[in-house]
Amino acid sequence: MSSPKLILVCNDDGITAPGIRALIAVAKEFGEVMVVAPDKPQSAMGHAITINSTLRINEVFIDGQKEYACSGTPVDCIKLAVNKLLPRKPDLLISGINHGSNASINVIYSGTMSAAMEGALEGIPSIGFSLCDHSIDADFSVSQTIARKVIATALSSEMPQGTCLNVNIPKVSADLLKGIKICRQARANWEEEFDERKDPMGKTYYWLTGVFKNYDTGEDTDIWALENNYVSVVPCKFDITAHETIERLKSWKLDA
Repeated sequence: MSSPKLILVCNDDGITAPGIRALIAVAKEFGEVMVVAPDKPQSAMGHAITINSTLRINEVFIDGQKEYACSGTPVDCIKLAVNKLLPRKPDLLISGINHGSNASINVIYSGTMSAAMEGALEGIPSIGFSLCDHSIDADFSVSQTIARKVIATALSSEMPQGTCLNVNIPKVSADLLKGIKICRQARANWEEEFDERKDPMGKTYYWLTGVFKNYDTGEDTDIWALENNYVSVVPCKFDITAHETIERLKSWKLDA
């Protein structure tokens, strides 16, 4: 008999967040689950790693299962899991379910997706899941159905090397969900504003705000899919070389 699948679960909202608890429940249906997640929220940490301070891992028992709470970033969690905690390389890494969208440019800043990208760097089939609902009381039942379907397919198929999946789920009921679309990342950005305020001591500080702007009119993007009640699935890779511009840049006069 083949050994059970080993699934590593992480997130960026913290080990007690409702989203990761919902994802763990689904993961347990497919095999042995190892949870290594931040001990506090680490949203928008991107691919940050800890190099100038100590990293600590604490064993915690949640829902009757031993898990590992890490003092570092989501990427720290994956590195420690692979190098120190896991008995072998996992068959699948899943990250999330994030409270809020990680579609389009948000993938760059996302700790959830950076955990999945680190998994891809390690040669592990990896998927990040996000629900377009920031509420702590978000309903993850539809997301669990989607995660179950995507995980089952990923475990029975061959994920391309160096690629992870960015799965975003719209905030709609099951009866309004139209399906799942394989998409590209929409060309969009945040128009940031910094709200200038004063602390009780009269010193100036800033609070980052902004408006998300979608500049992409294509109907094959993740933003279009989400706006039209589809789950978006975008394959992502860690090679960020702009291959299409290499030949053009060779015409530059860069010789010393």
